[in-house]
Amino acid sequence: MLVLVTGSSKGIGRAIAVKFLEEGHHVAGFDIARAELSHENYTHYTADVTDPETFPGDVWPEILVNNAGVQDSGRDLDVNIKGMINVTERYAINNKNIKAVVNIGSASGHTGSEFPEYAASKGAVMSYTKNVALRLAPRATCNSIDPGGVLTELNRCVIDDEKLWNAIMELTPLKRWAEAPEIAEWVYFVAVKNKFMTGQNLLIDGGEAGNCRFIWPEN
Repeated sequence: MLVLVTGSSKGIGRAIAVKFLEEGHHVAGFDIARAELSHENYTHYTADVTDPETFPGDVWPEILVNNAGVQDSGRDLDVNIKGMINVTERYAINNKNIKAVVNIGSASGHTGSEFPEYAASKGAVMSYTKNVALRLAPRATCNSIDPGGVLTELNRCVIDDEKLWNAIMELTPLKRWAEAPEIAEWVYFVAVKNKFMTGQNLLIDGGEAGNCRFIWPEN
């Protein structure tokens, strides 16, 4: 199958692209950054999810993974939800081949924790997921994977701060954060193995939501 992954150059997006490639699928990656993958079944497109004029016209995936996102950037709403809508309306709603859409949300959409625009954008991802699920049924599913802490460069400022990291671990029952490939496994299961669940927002956070308190360096 052809899988379109947005934000494919780094972090969770790259791990998702690698997982689908390892499983024998073809992957089209969208990112404003250059390609970080080299594989015979990977095609990279320099595309900005906020600007449909940069989208290629000849990509019709069977699976769409909306991963592109930013945090506390001043553009969180534009990228995290408006960009997701741009991509989904182009490549899923008007695509007769689509079988599954997986949106990458955040635990913040469930708890309201973190930066205001970020939390708002991820809350919107949850409701948009349900909207798309209703519109794509019965031909395709749409669900969101909503991670808590993940060990990526984006979170390096708390991962490398012993005091902050210890405080986070006190709130996390499983006493660790997820690795990006773990999130990719969830995405693969929901997109490929799952045939009946749709319109759901899966919280993957090690139990942290039960003790929600946002921890970040002071400015």
